[in-house]
Amino acid sequence: MAANRRTTICFPTSLYRALKVRAAVSGRTFSEIVTEAVQLLLSEEATDQDAIQRRHKEPSRPYANVLRELKRDGLL
Repeated sequence: MAANRRTTICFPTSLYRALKVRAAVSGRTFSEIVTEAVQLLLSEEATDQDAIQRRHKEPSRPYANVLRELKRDGLL
């Protein structure tokens, strides 16, 4: 694992408190909780980008057409 870097992150007070509680309840540090959340976010984004690359040649449909079809089918 790469060396850790220290940084400052500003959280809304309620989110900060929730993260502190989560860390305490799970027996992990605040930094571990935040690191895991960021890694999960980046992993999901990488997966999304992979899917976009695989599908980039597929034909696209205008969003307005999709909405019209959903309304027509009673789904909206």
